[in-house]
Amino acid sequence: MNDWTPKPIPTTALARLPLTPEEGFVLSRLDGATPVRHLTALTGLPPERIQTILARLLTLGAVHPPPTSVPPTPTPAPAASAPAMPPRTPEELPDAGEEEEDAGEPEDEGAEAHAGTFRQLFERRLHPLTADERARLARESGEPELSALCFDPVPAVIHALLENTRLGLAHARLIARHHLNPVGLEALCGRAAFASDAGVRRWLVRNPQLPAGLFRRLWGGRRLMEQFKVVGNRDVPEGTRRTAREVMRSRFSTAPAEERVELILLTEGRVLGALMGLPVDGKTAALLCGRVYRSPLLIQNLARWSAAPPALIAHLLKQEAVRRQPQLRQLLQRHPNAPADARRGD
Repeated sequence: MNDWTPKPIPTTALARLPLTPEEGFVLSRLDGATPVRHLTALTGLPPERIQTILARLLTLGAVHPPPTSVPPTPTPAPAASAPAMPPRTPEELPDAGEEEEDAGEPEDEGAEAHAGTFRQLFERRLHPLTADERARLARESGEPELSALCFDPVPAVIHALLENTRLGLAHARLIARHHLNPVGLEALCGRAAFASDAGVRRWLVRNPQLPAGLFRRLWGGRRLMEQFKVVGNRDVPEGTRRTAREVMRSRFSTAPAEERVELILLTEGRVLGALMGLPVDGKTAALLCGRVYRSPLLIQNLARWSAAPPALIAHLLKQEAVRRQPQLRQLLQRHPNAPADARRGD
């Protein structure tokens, strides 16, 4: 169900449907391109509430049913007074590959649970050896020495570890997290299987010694949303976040219009501050203008976006949420791209 992409039925007379404001809000967020798993980030509603509303929309004939599946069974709706969950922060937003990361967690947790023991073994018994002796052990040893040598700061030892046929993803993740030499990290990512592992990438991006060039190679082709996750992650060193911002801006300039719109909507416009000075093409503007906007935060961020196309400003001024909130209307009217007649109405 989380992989289903709900698509509204355009021929349905929506005005005649007995929709609650919440159901109408969720329906307005369905663009036929956003999967269910992203709707929580878009709406601020919990997953179980999303499922209930989608079941209701299916029953009313407002959306196409999932392919080769039956509509979900409606669950009891929460009390009307229950507050909706607030929109999640950028650090909490899902990104491409999140499922793969989750799948790797058990192995990661098992390795990290013994990390203190492995570090002690390295510091007390292995570190006193010469680098050449440690490299020889790295090529031949099994556990626990194999995991302990992942803490070695010498790149030559990491190269030797990579020649050990017993080395696996759990060891690669230890190296990605604890090895503090760019040369060793480059060697680790020379293995495609390690470089593509979500767990390795998760720790690499938090490693303060990750080279900017290596980040560009590994993240340059990733989806915009995944790049934004790095930009907004406070666990990532500032230097890497700056590089990620540059990579994201470069990728935004060439990404498909659908991906640009997805990034803006999923972040409630928070990303726009990092995209100052970057224009959008006509297709991106058209996609943005084809939506109903109910989120004050998203409208406010779009109103403060200097590159917002004139058509988008005019479209936002027509939204019910803007009509009801004078401060949003005034913010849009003062935008340099606001239509002349809108400015006169200020």
